[in-house]
Amino acid sequence: MLVKEYRICMPLTVEEYRIGQLYMISKHSLEQSSAGEGVEVTVNRSCEDPKHGRGQYTEKRIYLSSKLPGWAQTFVPKIFYITERAWNYYPFTITEYTCSFLPKLQIRIETQFENNRGDNNQVFVESPSPPPDEVCALDIAFDELPERYYKESEDLRLFRSVKTGRGPLVEGWRSDTQPIMCSYKRNIQDVLLIGHRQAVAWIDEWSGMSLEDVREFERDLQEQTNSKLKQNTVMDSAGPRHSLLTRSLSMTDEASLRKLGVQPPHDPETQSTQPPLHKRLNSSPE
Repeated sequence: MLVKEYRICMPLTVEEYRIGQLYMISKHSLEQSSAGEGVEVTVNRSCEDPKHGRGQYTEKRIYLSSKLPGWAQTFVPKIFYITERAWNYYPFTITEYTCSFLPKLQIRIETQFENNRGDNNQVFVESPSPPPDEVCALDIAFDELPERYYKESEDLRLFRSVKTGRGPLVEGWRSDTQPIMCSYKRNIQDVLLIGHRQAVAWIDEWSGMSLEDVREFERDLQEQTNSKLKQNTVMDSAGPRHSLLTRSLSMTDEASLRKLGVQPPHDPETQSTQPPLHKRLNSSPE
């Protein structure tokens, strides 16, 4: 399995991002759900782990279809989704992705949030960081996004927060910006830039919220998102046509699937039975 470590700095504190992350995920999910495409929240409840303490467990179905390459749409069933299971023991989280149609597509992401500039090489205590060429520092302001994802209102080279006075970010901002935090992640990429940019660009919307406020916001938007998805699905008599959310996985061609160790749908190996992804945490539902 491909294992890589990503480090994404933001002009926030870890305490602030706890609110900003929940706000961003909820709002983004609602925006991306339409015409039978998007995300359905199936489980959202508290959980507990002997090592990490109390947390929040969520399970979502991210429906796919229109973002798949043409050759794949020929073979893939219309009801096609990725299951996202997340254990949020903030400031440590675990997220797992499995695919309903491609059993070899199994991805696990561990994330640790810290108040530093991304210079901790022992952030994952059980094992040191990989060699420097396997560590990728992402710049939420200056790393380029695909044009289809770009929004001027979320361009952090232009954005200035009214509430906090932070921004715009200039070249080299990570060396002297205060406050600053880092999101350390093991695995994936493109989608990391989008979500972290939005968390900063939407700061004036969530700044000042308490954890209770943002949890209420999260519940309200989940109800709206699920309702929106189901209404559009019912209207589509031919069955739902679904889209992969930009904050999750990006599969554009056969080569991309093979890089993930996934055989394309026409490969007989795709139908083989796979072992469990890993032994679940004590808090994981069965």
